[in-house]
Amino acid sequence: MTIKGVSLLEKYFYLFMALLVATVVVYGFSQTIDEDLIHAAVHRPSILYLHAAVFFGWLIFYIVQSLLVRIHNVPLHRQIGWFGVGLGAAIVLLGVSTAITMTRFQLFRMHAIQDAVTDLIGPFLDMTCFTIPFVLAIYWRRKAELHRRLLLLATCALTAAAFSRFPARMLPAWPGALEFAAYYGGVDLLILMGVARDLILDRRIHRVYLYGLPAFIVGQTVVIFLYRYDGRLCVKITHAVVG
Repeated sequence: MTIKGVSLLEKYFYLFMALLVATVVVYGFSQTIDEDLIHAAVHRPSILYLHAAVFFGWLIFYIVQSLLVRIHNVPLHRQIGWFGVGLGAAIVLLGVSTAITMTRFQLFRMHAIQDAVTDLIGPFLDMTCFTIPFVLAIYWRRKAELHRRLLLLATCALTAAAFSRFPARMLPAWPGALEFAAYYGGVDLLILMGVARDLILDRRIHRVYLYGLPAFIVGQTVVIFLYRYDGRLCVKITHAVVG
């Protein structure tokens, strides 16, 4: 890579990733938002609309924060950072509440057991993968190298649902639970772009990725295993949670 290319990578990587994640989410949800939310044949629970608004609000906030750092307005970045803390906390609370509500909706209104299982297990993993790096990013907010990578990790975790809505022609034709591997592969690919950035600029992989990415993959593997090889356990867990 040329010196100019390295300079651009160093200056614009995190802003580029914020825009890329937003693009993935907008494209993925654009495939289903009309029939599943806006003009759904069966009206969805109201919390789903609130969850969607807060979710997209986080993406806008993440882009703004990345832009503020790029233009060197760190004081404003820090001032509005506490708004982001509240927004991130809302994502977790609404994410868990929406997962439980939609699971009940699928079970008792739509009578779709399989959909109920995926509505619960997948979002719970997403919220776990978001919450842990998000909390650590707040704790290490004064350590920029940790903070920005942890927030990237947390934000990438939210893209699994968007990847699951990509057109079938864009995803590997894998059966059953292995479809999850395709969705999670998209999440991990985004994170690997952060790994590649560090290898190019720093000649090493930052410890956030060294610990974070394997942890993500372990969680993803557990979900795939449970769903593929022990579906009855997934159903039991689902009924235990939703009552």
